[in-house]
Amino acid sequence: MTVSSAPGKVYLFGEHAVVYGEPAVPCAVERRATVSVSARDDDHVRVRAEDLSLNGFTVEYSGSTGNHPDVDVPTPLVEAAMGYIDAAVAQARDAADAPDAGFDITVKSDIPLGAGLGSSAAVVVAGIDAATRELGVELSPREIADRAYRAEHEVQDGQASRADTFCSAMGGAVRVEGDDCRTIDAPPLPFVIGFDGGAGDTGALVSGVRALREEYDFAADTVSTIGDIVRRGEDLLADADPEEPSEALLSELGRFMNFNHGLLEALGVSSRSLDSMVWAAREAGAYGAKLTGAGGGGCIVALDPTPETQTALRFTPGCEDAFRAELATEGVRVEEPPASAASAESNVGDDQSPEGSA
Repeated sequence: MTVSSAPGKVYLFGEHAVVYGEPAVPCAVERRATVSVSARDDDHVRVRAEDLSLNGFTVEYSGSTGNHPDVDVPTPLVEAAMGYIDAAVAQARDAADAPDAGFDITVKSDIPLGAGLGSSAAVVVAGIDAATRELGVELSPREIADRAYRAEHEVQDGQASRADTFCSAMGGAVRVEGDDCRTIDAPPLPFVIGFDGGAGDTGALVSGVRALREEYDFAADTVSTIGDIVRRGEDLLADADPEEPSEALLSELGRFMNFNHGLLEALGVSSRSLDSMVWAAREAGAYGAKLTGAGGGGCIVALDPTPETQTALRFTPGCEDAFRAELATEGVRVEEPPASAASAESNVGDDQSPEGSA
């Protein structure tokens, strides 16, 4: 058995605009997806998923999940989860030149699915790493990032950017502009995350921004302005003390985050719950706050070293969870298999999760 994990992320700046070649600065955070992989002696793939904002499910299939697993959990979430796992399996088979490789896969995650924290990217990155290692192939983090991007690009019908997968694979803060991806220095920023319990429809939200951008010049200008904010924020990080963020840095980053949120709201990708959490964070004294990810529901990120924002969010209607998230300086990594792994594998068929096959 091989076990790998990869972190989620928040966007400091740049979501949606990155789809159109503008830069973005996502930061990896210590919320991780962990994927355990054991090779099989046939070409079947058995997937057991836990903590993916689902009740858990187990699916066994051969070849592809195209026939849709018959499981008793919300269909769109199952299709999303299985689509990414299927794409990760395809990339691992290709990397190891093992088209008929079969796997037993267990996915565990403390990243809410579809909430804007990069859950799919983390699952794909960790899945490719664990599966290729299980087949005797070790890829560099950059190779994993590239293959994970290709997997997301396929699942998202060509609308994915490299930002999420590159950040998850590399860790820390990164800068992505088109195909130009690199790590950048950043101090340990005091992130606070609020989660409304929902999940936006990434495809629909991206398509909505695309339609606005094509119809109105000012919408295209709005996307470009987000890119300008990213560049200003990147300059601030470049001049910052990498060990400790100053109050001046946090104040200016926060202002840019507020600008970024306002522009995303103008593009129609925010929601009442996200706006409520953003304003609750600002009123509690956060330096800045914005939605993170595709929007439409999910998470906001705020900068606040005090406990005030987290407390305020917990009492904000529509906020289901609020937590602090440290910058994850390490990206994809190998984890020690649990001591009970062998016993758990032998009893995997005894779980009470909904089950189906395709």
